[in-house]
Amino acid sequence: MSLSVRFLGTSAARPTVERGVSSLAIIREGETLLFDCGEGTQRQMMRYGISFALSDIFFTHFHGDHLIGIVGLFRTLALQGREEPFRLWGPRGGARVLRAASHFGVDRIGFPVEITELEPGNSVSREGYAITAIAADHRGAAALSYVLAEEERRGRFNPDLARSLGIPEGPLWGRIHHGQPVTLEDGRVIVPEMLVGPTRSGRVLALSGDTRPNGQLGDAARGADLLVHEATFGDEEAQRAMDTGHSTAREAADLAARAGVKRLALTHFSARYSRDTADLVQEARERFPDAVAARDGMEIEIPYAPDAT
Repeated sequence: MSLSVRFLGTSAARPTVERGVSSLAIIREGETLLFDCGEGTQRQMMRYGISFALSDIFFTHFHGDHLIGIVGLFRTLALQGREEPFRLWGPRGGARVLRAASHFGVDRIGFPVEITELEPGNSVSREGYAITAIAADHRGAAALSYVLAEEERRGRFNPDLARSLGIPEGPLWGRIHHGQPVTLEDGRVIVPEMLVGPTRSGRVLALSGDTRPNGQLGDAARGADLLVHEATFGDEEAQRAMDTGHSTAREAADLAARAGVKRLALTHFSARYSRDTADLVQEARERFPDAVAARDGMEIEIPYAPDAT
């Protein structure tokens, strides 16, 4: 089952020639989830092949560079005649802000808009995975990080051993793989442990949103396959990062190292780094070697662990 991240906007505060403002799509086996919707997101979606047939946007907070794009996106969806419900999720205060933004500039929205305010610790459960809201620390604003965690998968079924035991292929195999013991015609009882290996972990993806380094996110993202973390500033602007509720690239890497994540993608760069993020990457890699700087249009595939394919 495929799982990937597509970066639609990687600039902080304002768009630049090279980068749009905050937006990111997660695509899981054909299902698309959008996180934040900065100015111009719908154009980035068209540019990078993200379908408009999505039904969820998760907002990390409601500063304009993470929100304004919903105006254009909803106008386009209305013009296309959408009728299916659309779900908007975000921290407290979201109902008022999102209701106003989603209707601004649209003569008539022909589809229901469902708005849910999330508190830290709340989870949105879907088939096969859940998205959990984590408290973020961003300049006093109500802000969230998110962790997407897949459910554990059943262990591998051993068909060769099943055949050698004389178990006919068909419904009995399915029952055993789903954890049910079966009794064969000769009276033998076959328990799942004989043919099914240990359960296999799902994948975990963590998204920081705008935040100071946050131990709660580090705990929730422990061992994650990918951490996407803001890196608005470099070391020379560490004080400014603290004053504005952001993180430096080095601070993001420190958190990634402490959390033991497998990979780190830096994003949300101040305009001064728009063309060249080399210094930020170098600072991050001094703490966490497997760090990359995201760019608009970059796609990162998240495979299963080698022992869980």
